[in-house]
Amino acid sequence: MTDYSIVHLATHAFFATTGQATDSFILFGNGTPETLQEVQSWDLKHVNLVVLSACQTGLGGVLGDGREILGFGYVIQKQGARSVLSSLWEVDDGGTQVLMDTFYAALRTGKLSTTGALQQAQIALIHSTSKNDAGGQRAGLVISPKAREALSKQVSDNLSHPYYWAPFILIGNGL
Repeated sequence: MTDYSIVHLATHAFFATTGQATDSFILFGNGTPETLQEVQSWDLKHVNLVVLSACQTGLGGVLGDGREILGFGYVIQKQGARSVLSSLWEVDDGGTQVLMDTFYAALRTGKLSTTGALQQAQIALIHSTSKNDAGGQRAGLVISPKAREALSKQVSDNLSHPYYWAPFILIGNGL
């Protein structure tokens, strides 16, 4: 991870606010879990952004003193990552893919900070409809027709619903 400024993990995680460090983990695609203890050994000081785009990567345990909102995002930032984008609740894979595609398109322009790119991607989804992406165009971004075609009609018709664009938070320096 020392060779990349952005690391994207589209995988599930569970952050336990009580218990052992082995109770919290990130689950990789091959089924291998990386425990909290192992994550705490990662060297991320050269990474500007870590994206945790799967379910509940930013929320762990029961509500308490606020640490549960930060979840793995806080742990990863402590390992040196400048900022972390993570989800607060269970997300839809298709809707998340559209949001992430739009987010990275905004980021690639070089005109927006990480925070601005996330905001513009969220605005594009808020203003989108399956029939007309003029709202996305007003936001300066258009949802890719190819990305929309890969979605079920139910998801495609409802991308403006907060369930699809609101679960993601940015922790750290998003400039």
